[in-house]
Amino acid sequence: MLSKLLPLLFLTLGIGAGVGAGIFLSPPPEENADSDHEPDQHQQKTHSKDGHDDKGGTEFIKLHSQFVVPIIRHDEVSALVVMSLSLEAQPGLSEVFYAREPKLRDVFLQTLFDHANMGGFDGAFTSASALDPLRGALRDVARKELGDDVINVLITDLARQNT
Repeated sequence: MLSKLLPLLFLTLGIGAGVGAGIFLSPPPEENADSDHEPDQHQQKTHSKDGHDDKGGTEFIKLHSQFVVPIIRHDEVSALVVMSLSLEAQPGLSEVFYAREPKLRDVFLQTLFDHANMGGFDGAFTSASALDPLRGALRDVARKELGDDVINVLITDLARQNT
């Protein structure tokens, strides 16, 4: 009985720690962006490889808390993957993003769970060949929710802890 409760306890503690750390360490939300101010540290002039016109630079929007993805093997939690994500987007998307962040987190979590269930976090899961399909899937669902102003989804932190 205890052997079945222990992974759930670890999962609950991991999620709580991840959420707590995300809330504690996250920067405060950006104040309203006036069009008269100069680009801040979150903007950078770039040229996108997927056809976006980046005359005004891009904006990087950090999701406030981390994602915790359980890895299930033989009906038990065998590991937890914790990751942080940010969006690279056309300037001006942050207001829409923060209004829709709960929905975006939901579709990101489902995409991460699907990736985990297909074995995407097994073996050399940090290689470019393993992470590129995940980034593409996350970008596709972000564009579906927020539109084509989303340029890319960036994986800013990634860790796996075996239980």
